Amino acid sequence: MPFQKITSEKLATAVTRQIEHLILRGILRPGDRLPAERELSERLGVSRPSLREAVGALQDRGLLTTKAGAGVYVADVLGNAFSPALTRLFASHEDALFDYIAFRRDMEGLAAARAATHGSDTDLALVDTIFRKMETSHSKRDPSEEAELDADFHMAIVEASHNVIMLHMMRSMMDLLREGVFYNRSMMFKQRTTRDVLLDQHRAINDGLQARDPEAAKAAVEAHLNYVRGCLSDQREADRHEDVARLRLQQEVGR
Repeated sequence: MPFQKITSEKLATAVTRQIEHLILRGILRPGDRLPAERELSERLGVSRPSLREAVGALQDRGLLTTKAGAGVYVADVLGNAFSPALTRLFASHEDALFDYIAFRRDMEGLAAARAATHGSDTDLALVDTIFRKMETSHSKRDPSEEAELDADFHMAIVEASHNVIMLHMMRSMMDLLREGVFYNRSMMFKQRTTRDVLLDQHRAINDGLQARDPEAAKAAVEAHLNYVRGCLSDQREADRHEDVARLRLQQEVGR
C-alpha cells in the first residue's frame, strides 16, 4: 500500500520554509541581516539547535551567508543576474538604454495592472505612502531624495503585483537603475519643469492603482516611461549637437 505514517514536520524544516518564503516574496532582501540567534529563536518559538540546523541548510543552498563577527545575512542571490562584462556592455551602447526602458515599460505596465487587481489594501497603502513622500521631497532643491523615492515607488508596484518571478527579475532591473548603469536618475529631476511633469505622472499611476483601475494604472506607467524615453533621447541628441558645436568652435579659434 502506498501510504506512510504521518509525522509532524521537523521544527528546523518549518523554520527553513518560513525563511525561504520571506526571501522568495522579497520581504527579506539580499544584504539583510537576520536577528541574532537568541532573538530569532525566541521570535520563531524554536530551540537554538533547531534554528542552527535551519540556518545551516539555507547556507548550503546559497540563500544565507555568514560574515565573521557580523552575523547571518541574506545572500546576494541576484548578484549574478547580469555579469560585470554584460553590465559594462549595456553602459557603452545607446541602444541598450532604449531597450531597457522599453522592457521596463512593458513589464511595469503589466505589474501595475496586476497590482490594481491583486494587490492588497496594505500593498496599495505602501505605494501611496511612498508617493506622499515624493510630494514632500518635491519642494526640496536637491532632487536626489525624490529620485531615490522614484525607484522605491516603481519597485513597490512590482511587489504589489504578487508575482515572485517578476519581482526578482524587476529587482535586478531596478538595481541597474540605482547603480546608474544606463543613466543618472538625478539628471531627470534637475529641471523644475521636468520634475513637475514626473510628479504628475507618478500621481496618475498612483490614482489608477488606488482606484483599482488596471487599465488606467497600466496606461499611466506606459505614458510615464515613454516620456522618460523621449527626455533621454532629446538629451542624447543635444549632447551630440554640443559635441559638434565644440569642434566647430575649436576649428574657428584655430584659424
